[in-house]
Amino acid sequence: MAANLNSFDAIYQVVQLIPTGKVTSYGAIAAYLGMKGGARMVGWAMNASHTLENVPAHRVVNRNGLLTGKNFFGGNRMQELLEAEGIQVIDDKIVGFQQHFWDPSSEL
Repeated sequence: MAANLNSFDAIYQVVQLIPTGKVTSYGAIAAYLGMKGGARMVGWAMNASHTLENVPAHRVVNRNGLLTGKNFFGGNRMQELLEAEGIQVIDDKIVGFQQHFWDPSSEL
């Protein structure tokens, strides 16, 4: 369990660096942290982060720009948070995903 907590902390540190109006994917965070096949762990970390106000979990989506974690926010909260940052969402998918995509491997 301690390894998971350390991994979650590393994940949260990356998520905190995602700029407003940008999104990234579970897999991009895992790749940046050298967690081969770790996209699922990033998802678990995002699901566990909803009580942490300083972790913008709404900016982490799947590799196709789908709001796969939206159920953990309740209602349309994830979409509302993204739209407040200027990101358009239609049918749970980010419009113009590539133009909003932030890749920690090339940005950090």
